[in-house]
Amino acid sequence: MKNKIEYLTGDATQPVGAGNKILVHICNDVGGWGRGFVLALSNKWKQPEREYQRWFQSQIDFDLGNVQFVEVEKELIVANLIGQRDVVFQDSIPPIRYEAVEEGLKKVAQKAKEINASIHMPRIGAGLAGGDWNKIEAIINSELVDNGLKVTVYDFK
Repeated sequence: MKNKIEYLTGDATQPVGAGNKILVHICNDVGGWGRGFVLALSNKWKQPEREYQRWFQSQIDFDLGNVQFVEVEKELIVANLIGQRDVVFQDSIPPIRYEAVEEGLKKVAQKAKEINASIHMPRIGAGLAGGDWNKIEAIINSELVDNGLKVTVYDFK
């Protein structure tokens, strides 16, 4: 049987299951942190925001499609994936950049295989980034699920 995404109602900052976990979320390429899922992250852990801001300040490899892995607990890493150009729609084009999400998820897949981790996320890119969940889901399937990785997507009540 082919793997598929598991959908759960719950809080993505409390990923379920044993073993190593990577919690993926989408960041923008302008250093903005303060709306959407990142608020829940920052309420729980300070490191992801602090490291993202440090990365933005350095501008070293701070590009669309790159990912920063931040360990927040034993067996839990937050993946700051730059998959969004700016934070606002420009000429009716949403901030989400599907190619960047795809490139970033390739990096997440590689890291997950290295540390034998499951992958967890909210519906990345489909909120403030303005993305189409069907397109994002197809990318998740091709880059993660089809590579044998266990993926759980959380819908917050």
